[in-house]
Amino acid sequence: MNYFYYNSIITSMQYHEKENSLKLGKRIKELRMQKSHSLNAFVNERGGLTTASWSRLENGKFDAKFSSLVKVAAMLGISLEELICGVDLDYSIED
Repeated sequence: MNYFYYNSIITSMQYHEKENSLKLGKRIKELRMQKSHSLNAFVNERGGLTTASWSRLENGKFDAKFSSLVKVAAMLGISLEELICGVDLDYSIED
């Protein structure tokens, strides 16, 4: 295996990570909109994350830590499993 092989794998994983971030962000926004139409009102009522962090999550521009995802799920009143439903967690290096 050579540099180009591993580089293509890393590029593929980065693409899938971005795709998953966007998919998760869309899901978070949809779930939040069911509770409150205003991002500021929702975050201020629930606490846990800043409005800026929540906005970055919804726009797929924030690589959330596990603890942040737990907070998001709690703020939405759902389980972590429900939150990440539909997100591809299979990162095989053979893709």
